[in-house]
Amino acid sequence: MTPLSRALKLHADDDVAIAREAVAANTTLNEFDGLVVRQDVPAAHKIALREIAVGEAVRRYGQIIGFATAGITRGDHVHTHNLSIGAFDRDYAFSSDLKPVAQPVQPMTFMGIRRPDGRIATRNYVGVVSTVNCSATVSKRVAQHFAAPGALDAFPNVDGVVPITHSFGCCIDHNGEGIQQLRRTIGGYVKHANFAGVLVIGLGCEANQMGALFVAEGVESGPMIVPLVMQELGGTQKTIDAAIEAVNAMLPQANQVVREPVPVSHISVALQCGGSDGYSGITANPALGAAVDLLVHHGGTAILTETPEIYGAEHLLTRRAVSREVGEKIVERIHWWESYADREKGSIDNNPTPGNKAGGLTTILEKSLGAVAKSGSTPLTGVYRYAEPVDTHGLVFMDAPGYDPMGATGQIASGANLVVFTTGRGSCFGAKPAPSIKLATNTRMYERMRDDMDINCGDIMDGDSTVQQKGEEIFQAIVRVASGERSRSEVLGVGDEEFVPWMIGAQM
Repeated sequence: MTPLSRALKLHADDDVAIAREAVAANTTLNEFDGLVVRQDVPAAHKIALREIAVGEAVRRYGQIIGFATAGITRGDHVHTHNLSIGAFDRDYAFSSDLKPVAQPVQPMTFMGIRRPDGRIATRNYVGVVSTVNCSATVSKRVAQHFAAPGALDAFPNVDGVVPITHSFGCCIDHNGEGIQQLRRTIGGYVKHANFAGVLVIGLGCEANQMGALFVAEGVESGPMIVPLVMQELGGTQKTIDAAIEAVNAMLPQANQVVREPVPVSHISVALQCGGSDGYSGITANPALGAAVDLLVHHGGTAILTETPEIYGAEHLLTRRAVSREVGEKIVERIHWWESYADREKGSIDNNPTPGNKAGGLTTILEKSLGAVAKSGSTPLTGVYRYAEPVDTHGLVFMDAPGYDPMGATGQIASGANLVVFTTGRGSCFGAKPAPSIKLATNTRMYERMRDDMDINCGDIMDGDSTVQQKGEEIFQAIVRVASGERSRSEVLGVGDEEFVPWMIGAQM
C-alpha cells in the first residue's frame, strides 16, 4: 500500500479490489492499469478488476467469496446486487499446512491470580448466577446492592459482584440435549477461575433443578459456592436478604488475593468479531491472528468460534489440524449447520447482517474468510462442542452460532479468561467475568467511538503500521489486561447483560 492508492488488491488471484475510501464514479485507478470505476463505490466495498460472466466464481483473499448473479464489467461495484453465495467443493487437505510451533527462548509471565486449586484468574469477581429466568430479578437485585457507592470499599481486591442471568431454564425436556447444554454453560461459569465465589439462585420448581445441575456439572456447595432456592426461603425479598448475607460472608476471603507472576500459558483468549466491515479481514482480524501466534508461541490458548462464520473457509482450518480426526470434527459441524439451516428453512447466508453488508461484506463466504484470519497460522489442536471445557493449549475451535454474545458466553464457559473482539461498525461489548479488549478495523470509527475501542487497527490500512506490528501491540495489551489493567468496556461498566446461552431443543 502507498498513501496514493485508492484501492487494495489482497491476493494475486483476486477478481476484486477493496476501496480504501469512497470512490466516485468515473474515477481512474492508475494502480490498476487505468481502471475506470463505473459507479460510486463506498469505502470498504469491492471493485471488479476484470470482466466476470454470470455464474462465474469471484475471488477475494485468493478464495471464492461467491458467484456472479449478473454480468460484471471491469470497474463495476461488486456487492449484493450482482454477487451471491453458491455451492462449491472444498479441498480439506487435512493437516497439509501443519507447521510446528517454536518454543520461546524465555517464556513470558503476567500478573495473575492463583486459586487454591491451581487455576489462574485474570479477574476477581463474585458471581450471582440464576438457574432459571424466574430467579433473574433476585440475582440482579443482589448485584445492584453491591454496586452502590462504597459497598465494596472495604474489599479493594474484589472487582465487583456480577449477575449472570438468562431467559431459559424451564419448559424443556428434563433430560434432553437442551438442558444438558444449559447446565454445561452455567456450570462453566460457576466454576470459572475469575469468580472467587458464586451464589447460585433458583426458583425451586423449574426444569433446571439445582441438585441436578450441581451433580451434572460436578459442583460442590461450600462457603464460596452457595445454592439458594427462593421457594424454600420464602420468596423474593427473603432470598435477596439471604443472598446479600451470603455475599457478605464471601467478600473477606475473596479479598485475600495477591497477583503474582504466572506463565502466559495460563491465558485463554476468546476470539470474537462483530459489526464487521470490508476492512475486518485486512486489518484487525489478521492483526489479532498475529497476536494469537505470539500467544500460542508462549503456550497460551485461543478459542475460535461461531461455526456459521467459518462456513466456506473451514478448509483453511482443516489444513492446519493436528490430525485428520480433529479436522473431520470441523467438517462434521459444518454439515450439521447445513442440515440445521435446511430444516429451519433458513440460509446460512442470512449472516452477514445488514450492518455487515453496509460495511462492504456481501456473502457469508467473504465474511468467513476474514473471520478465520483471527486464528493466525498455528496448528488447530482441538474442536469442542458449545461450552465444553477446553482441555488443551494452542488454537482450538468451539461450535456456536454466529451471534457474538452467544458465542462469547460459550467460550467463557469453556474457560476463556479474556476476550478480544474486533469490530468495523462499532460493537459495544463486554462479557464479565472475562475482560474484553476491542479492536477497531478502521480509523474513522475508532476516532468516533474512542470511549469503546481499545486499539485502532485502522492504521494498517492507513499505511502507518503493519499486521505484525499491530499483532505485537495486541499481544502486549492482552498481557497487560490479563495482569489487571482495565479495558475500555470495564471502565464503562459493560458486561452484566451479555450472558446469552445457546438454547437448543423444543420449548414446551
